[in-house]
Amino acid sequence: MGFLYTAVAFLLALGPLIIFHELGHYWVARACGVKVLRFSVGMGKVVWSRRFGPDRTEWAVSALPLGGYVQFLDSRDPATAPADEKDLARDFTRQSVWKRIAIVAAGPVANFLLAIALFAALFMHGAEEPATKLRPMAADTPAYVAGLRGGDSITAVNGEPVAGWSDLRWRMMGAAVDRLDARVDVRAANGSQYAATIPASAMKEPGPDEDVMAALGMEVWVGMPQVEKAVEGGAGARAGLQPGDVVLGADGKPFAHAADFVQAVRAAPGRAMQLQVRRGGRTLALALTPEKDAQGQGLASVQLAPAIERVTVQAGPVEAVVKGARRTWEMTALTFKMIGKIVTGQASLKNITGPIAIADYAGQTARLGLATFLGFIAVVSVSLGVMNLLPIPMLDGGHLLYYSLEVLTGRPLPERVHALAQRAGVALLFMLMALAIFNDLSQRL
Repeated sequence: MGFLYTAVAFLLALGPLIIFHELGHYWVARACGVKVLRFSVGMGKVVWSRRFGPDRTEWAVSALPLGGYVQFLDSRDPATAPADEKDLARDFTRQSVWKRIAIVAAGPVANFLLAIALFAALFMHGAEEPATKLRPMAADTPAYVAGLRGGDSITAVNGEPVAGWSDLRWRMMGAAVDRLDARVDVRAANGSQYAATIPASAMKEPGPDEDVMAALGMEVWVGMPQVEKAVEGGAGARAGLQPGDVVLGADGKPFAHAADFVQAVRAAPGRAMQLQVRRGGRTLALALTPEKDAQGQGLASVQLAPAIERVTVQAGPVEAVVKGARRTWEMTALTFKMIGKIVTGQASLKNITGPIAIADYAGQTARLGLATFLGFIAVVSVSLGVMNLLPIPMLDGGHLLYYSLEVLTGRPLPERVHALAQRAGVALLFMLMALAIFNDLSQRL
């Protein structure tokens, strides 16, 4: 069932993005007067098709669900060459170079516009997320060395206000990729204001196995463990824990936040723990013996009250569109920077991920709710737009490179050079896909 859920989420995430991308090509081609022969979702053998419209365009679903294409009237291929002289003017190759650039660029542009719309909708809808309040951190972490302390709240990074935890994470990731010092404006737990600087040298490059925030010691604030419910017959209920109890510590060791209690219980299956509990105005001592779960970890069968401080981040229509456009631009720039670092060897090839990772994240975000899933789709839409702009033959970016050279030289690329470049592009894409799938598997096995 879990695999089926992930597969459906993957198709629901990637399918509309591919369709929207190809519709970008289709709409602009029609506007430029080019005849469209086929619109295919998927690659390879056509498994279903219908013809519509005055041009009898074939709308098809093909066997391989990764990608899609729009096939134009094109005299370079005997199979798609004009059969009637009256169609010559609608041949793709007979269009001006600027029209061809517009048609090819329309696919990635459509993905960027979709991302802007999704981000804007999410900003208008509003989202409840963790506040920027920090958990107590170890003394050897970069955040602590910079002067940050548990209970402090970040209000801005390098002059950019942060409304919630996702904003804070995004700004810190940007500073890490750009190798910039992160100057953070802070509201201390006592209400005072101060600034601190985390040097660029202390930040790690974001990657599939790297949590930039955790590596700095910046983790979301979690309050003290307060019991919301003790399951009847469970270890917590037998120990005497009641709703409203706050667990202060165990075996003489105080807890700083709820996660400490969870970790202590997991580490003590079948072993008696002496809890210090605050109930009303009194402090009690209770003996808790965690049960052993299927993984061999301790289980208290206690439900804790939400311990994370949350804020609602929301914007009006105009502000939401501006923020959506800005988020899309920043994410696009950040992706290109990461690609540049991979190409130059400054970042690991492990950062290249493929369809297995996308499917995994699609399943995870779908389980967290519609808003989270739509945010994930927006991120993938940006990635799809960026990927297609890479100057690799077979991709939109490769064709844009050809047409840019045509603008500069005044003549199209020689057919022989074009054919060789296409073969090289196919080989490169296969190698990138193999690497992406290898990384996906190695990170999950």
